[in-house]
Amino acid sequence: MLAVLIFIAFWVVLGVGLFFIAARGGVSGAAAKRRAPSRGSNRFVGVVFTFMVVAFGIAIPAAILIGNRDNANKQIGGYKLTAAEKSGRLLFGNHCAVCHTLAGANAIGKVGPNLDTIKPAASLVLHTINNGCLPNAPSGSPQQCLGEGVMPANVVTGRDAQDVANFVALVAGSE
Repeated sequence: MLAVLIFIAFWVVLGVGLFFIAARGGVSGAAAKRRAPSRGSNRFVGVVFTFMVVAFGIAIPAAILIGNRDNANKQIGGYKLTAAEKSGRLLFGNHCAVCHTLAGANAIGKVGPNLDTIKPAASLVLHTINNGCLPNAPSGSPQQCLGEGVMPANVVTGRDAQDVANFVALVAGSE
């Protein structure tokens, strides 16, 4: 947050400085009203300019970008993700995002159902991962599904399947 305030302060100071230069008749008007600069003042201006370019053009934007990346990896839709949920997010991206839409994983699949719309419970997601899905499956069949496509059983297994199910249930419809 401090970096953002410093960045904003830089632009405010720059804007006020440009305003005063313009008010004095532009750069040529300001230069005419002052005496010739000494060698020491030229060096000082060069050092200050170099510092400003490095600080405000490189260091602060880099700090903001690094800070945002760390925050983006820690949470989705306002939820702080546990290690298992982060694992579920990665597994969802690798195995499920091709077919399913889920904003929390930046997935825009078109084959399977939109998980943001149906907001399934973790138990339903886990059941579907373990049993797969067939269109027009007999009523009561473990392969009965919500979508129109075909989903193979055991896309991910064991603890990985539970992590994906928990992640989907947590973030579905939250963004």
